[in-house]
Amino acid sequence: MPASALALAHPPSDPAEAALDAVFGALADPVRRAILARLDGAELLVSELAAPFAISLQAVSKHIQVLVRAGLVTQQRSGRVSRCRLDAGPIYAAAVWLNRYSKYWQAQFDLLAATLHDIGTQKPKPPRRRRAPSRK
Repeated sequence: MPASALALAHPPSDPAEAALDAVFGALADPVRRAILARLDGAELLVSELAAPFAISLQAVSKHIQVLVRAGLVTQQRSGRVSRCRLDAGPIYAAAVWLNRYSKYWQAQFDLLAATLHDIGTQKPKPPRRRRAPSRK
């Protein structure tokens, strides 16, 4: 059974795990990541968020709803107007979860740094002289 099917068959019982799953699911889509980037430091109307995308306003609204359900975006409605704002709190929780695994890639960065240091401290070899062709 694929992992995605297993996840659907056995949803997490812990609310924190379910929230983390929603955040990673929301971040998995490039359109949603672009929406979050546009909301960084700004509060925008849905129509303003949709402007740069080559998809319908309805499709952008669906992406926004995924972000809202994941807790990454808050919406304030006033009649038919809806303003969106970034809520970075859930991203922090995801970063904390990811940081638990930093020890695995940190060792690779340390090895790369040592290798680059060794390369930088080696003396360059003098260029080889070419012998002039002999004339007969």
